Amino acid sequence: MLQQFCEFRAFGGFTGGWLGRGVRRHRQITTTAGSRRGSSRDVDRQRGIGLGSFRWEHRVNSRDRLSFWHNRWWSCTAVARVPVRRLWRAIKAQDIAWLSLIAALGAASPTLNDAELELLCALAALQIAGPRVPALNTPKGVRIAIALKLILGYLLIGVSGGVTSSYYLILLVPVVSAGNALGPVGVSLVTIIAALAYLSFLLFVDWSSFVLLPQDIRELCLRIVFLGLIAFLTYQSAAENRRQAEQYRQLAEQLAETNRSLQQAEREVRRSERLAALGQLTAGLAHELRNPLSTMRASAELLERSLDSGNEVARELARFIVSEVDRLSHLINRFLDFARPMQVTPVPRDLNQVVDRAIARLENLTQQRDVQIYRNYAPDLGPVAIDAELMEIAVYNLLENAVQMSPPGAPVTVKTRRVDNAVEIAVIDRGPGIPESDREHIFNPFFTRRPNGTGLGLAMVAKIVSEHRGSISVESEVGRGSVFRILLPINTP
Repeated sequence: MLQQFCEFRAFGGFTGGWLGRGVRRHRQITTTAGSRRGSSRDVDRQRGIGLGSFRWEHRVNSRDRLSFWHNRWWSCTAVARVPVRRLWRAIKAQDIAWLSLIAALGAASPTLNDAELELLCALAALQIAGPRVPALNTPKGVRIAIALKLILGYLLIGVSGGVTSSYYLILLVPVVSAGNALGPVGVSLVTIIAALAYLSFLLFVDWSSFVLLPQDIRELCLRIVFLGLIAFLTYQSAAENRRQAEQYRQLAEQLAETNRSLQQAEREVRRSERLAALGQLTAGLAHELRNPLSTMRASAELLERSLDSGNEVARELARFIVSEVDRLSHLINRFLDFARPMQVTPVPRDLNQVVDRAIARLENLTQQRDVQIYRNYAPDLGPVAIDAELMEIAVYNLLENAVQMSPPGAPVTVKTRRVDNAVEIAVIDRGPGIPESDREHIFNPFFTRRPNGTGLGLAMVAKIVSEHRGSISVESEVGRGSVFRILLPINTP
């Protein structure tokens, strides 16, 4: 290190003296003779340059110049290295394999000429560019690439000896490509074309100087058979790979669907837990409210009887208290019915009769609302295993909701029919309909859009249907009405 520094210092002294002489010559040409020496010395002092000397200023400037050129060199090489690095990343293992194989073919060729080399390079370029060019990855592009490989292989065999060419196996490239990408018809067609293309070189043979021996004929036939064999094996392998890929895709879709179902089940479990907690809270509150309400009702009735007939306002207020207490008691009873565990006792029953009993309970409401309920029953339903009391409550709630939402004079239709291994109850109204944003919430407890609604009617229906292992759905169009469908499985003994 010290020796290098001394050599560099001596080199600096030499260059400093040379530069000093150059500066003095420049000054001698451009200045007068009287001021030559003084100006050159001033320049030497200002620049730190003297004959045989190497001052600190010159050493610093030299280091700066070296670092400048060093940085320029590395910046230029860095710019040059970026495309090389990207190119190296773009090269794949199969590209190196193809280049090596093509180079080996060219090196091993007994009669390599320019045409062979160009065709080999074109075939390698096409094979390497295939996965990278999007146009060649479409179904049409794949067929075009196979046709080009077939043409290049045919030309390569033609320029290297025809039927006696050592490159006859190059026809396996388009055949294997077809086996990997095409169906059985396409593979067969490409194999037949390749075989006929190879045999077509017999048309260009000078038979006056060429003798085709029996063993040569067998050799040609064996080559053609090998083309078909390789095509069949490749197609079988590709078909098996495609079949496994399709199985993996279906398994992935099933797994995704299972995950979605599991997430939905987890949400349902959390919802059930919240509803269970809410039900327990509601049941506790209902029990606590029942006794005060009973006391209030009894007190209001006693007050009404104790008032004389002349105090009509007080008697009306007492009757109002009684009616409101009855309304709250009915609401509490519905809360309790929804909160308590449901015991379903399925017995084979006539479903049409159950629906008739629910309609009969709505006679007063239909008269008040001026709504007519129409029956459209299927006569061949047969007995259905249901809990008649609970199913009557479910149908009653649906019909009550339909009648209340229907305008005066509008019809409400009840249909029953058999659907495969289930029976369907459909309640059709001509009400205002249900907005799409509300349809997924209407079966949740306490969800309602009516000012005096409790939000428990449809929730109770959904719970009863679920306990019967059935399903409920709704179809609605805003301004035209709604259709509620209950599907119940047929379980006859």
